[in-house]
Amino acid sequence: MYVPNHFKEDDQEKLQQYIRDYSFGLLVVADDDGIEANHVPFYLSPGANGSLGYLQCHLARSNPVRQRIQSASRVLAVFQGPDAYVSPSWYPTKAETGRVVPTWNYLAVHAQGRARIIQDSDWLKHHLHQLTDQHESQMDAPWSVNDAPTDFTERLVQAIVGVEISIERLTGKLKASQNQPEKNRAGVKAALEVGEGVQSRAMAKLIS
Repeated sequence: MYVPNHFKEDDQEKLQQYIRDYSFGLLVVADDDGIEANHVPFYLSPGANGSLGYLQCHLARSNPVRQRIQSASRVLAVFQGPDAYVSPSWYPTKAETGRVVPTWNYLAVHAQGRARIIQDSDWLKHHLHQLTDQHESQMDAPWSVNDAPTDFTERLVQAIVGVEISIERLTGKLKASQNQPEKNRAGVKAALEVGEGVQSRAMAKLIS
């Protein structure tokens, strides 16, 4: 990912929080057989002694990519936060110079690391509990994996495999009009705050 210095996010804790906030990601495998991407929800497990942690997800046992992951040296997980079109009409400098063009603001985090396939049923059950609890915690009546019949969940566990990625590198890019003068940033923020859709308002919050 190309990251100019003014859009670079180096704060590892922020990047980890972005992954938690936008945890539905893209698992990319590239080897001699080509490139394959799978869309999956991830759970970020903290690491010890300052490590970047572990990304955990699961795939259908029938998904052929699992054989490729078993022999893959490294994989890439891509997470994307809010994004929004930026109109030149939102820049006060448009009236002054006319030297403005449209652009797009967005947040993206790339995690690279080594992956392993996990078939242990206890690990898989624990993973499903963590993943579910993470998203159910804000519900008025949180659902738990334990709410489903045991024989039903046991059959489902047998139909999946786990993937755990030991994160070796996190790369973050937050393109939030940082390269614009303050009055242009204010104009973009104000326009996005009243724009339609959750994405626009979420991006507005990232503009300082």
